[in-house]
Order: sequence, then C-alpha cells, then structure tokens
Amino acid sequence: MLVNDPIADMLTRIRNAQVARHDVVTIPASNTKKAIAKILLDEGYVKSVDCVTEEGYPVIKIALKYLDKKQPVIRGLRRISKPGLRVYAACEELPRVLGGLGIAIVSTNRGIMTDRAARKAKVGGEVLCYVW
Repeated sequence: MLVNDPIADMLTRIRNAQVARHDVVTIPASNTKKAIAKILLDEGYVKSVDCVTEEGYPVIKIALKYLDKKQPVIRGLRRISKPGLRVYAACEELPRVLGGLGIAIVSTNRGIMTDRAARKAKVGGEVLCYVW
C-alpha cells in the first residue's frame, strides 16, 4: 500500500486504535517511525515498542497505555509539517505544546527529538507533530 505521508498514517493508526480500545497497534516500520515510537516510549505515552518481522515485512508493535482501563494516556496527536507544507522552526521558535505539558517532535540534523531536547541542544528543525 502506497502512503504519501507515512508519519500521518502512523499517528492516525495510533489514534484509531485508542478509540477502539486496542491494546496493541501494528505499524509498517521505517527508521523515522521507529524514532518517533521510541520518543513516545521515553516520554511515557506508550507501554512498549517492539520491532518485529511479520509475513516477511518489518513492523513496529506499539502497546498503548490507558488510565483506569478507559482513558488513553495520549489525549491528542496532531501532524504539523505535511508534505505539501513543511514547517520549520529555529531553536528559539520551537513551540511549547499546552504550555509544556505536551511535546513537539522535531526532526533535526542531530536526529529526531523532543522540543525540550532540541532547545537544550540549541538546534532547530522540522516540527513533525504535537503529542499531548
């Protein structure tokens, strides 16, 4: 299946799995998606991230996290930089999501990282998405 925006596809799969109250969501693997999934794991938004091979194709299995078995930990996911309109920000202009309660995932020349890590490293880049 050809997807024009694989990051938006990943975020939509996570969002739809949470609405359906699934425990695990499977996403086709790429290095960018692995880096985003690792950030979600490090920030405590998901339980676990496993990279496995199913039917000859690499996939990422993300175990979703819920509060009291009802409320998903991830309240919102929003794609910011799209293939038709890229959004870049300098170190000083990196956005704060919900006043610092959420995270912005940024693609920099030092790899994919959160907005806080990018500010600390004093690098800017492409703002991929917001998570809160």
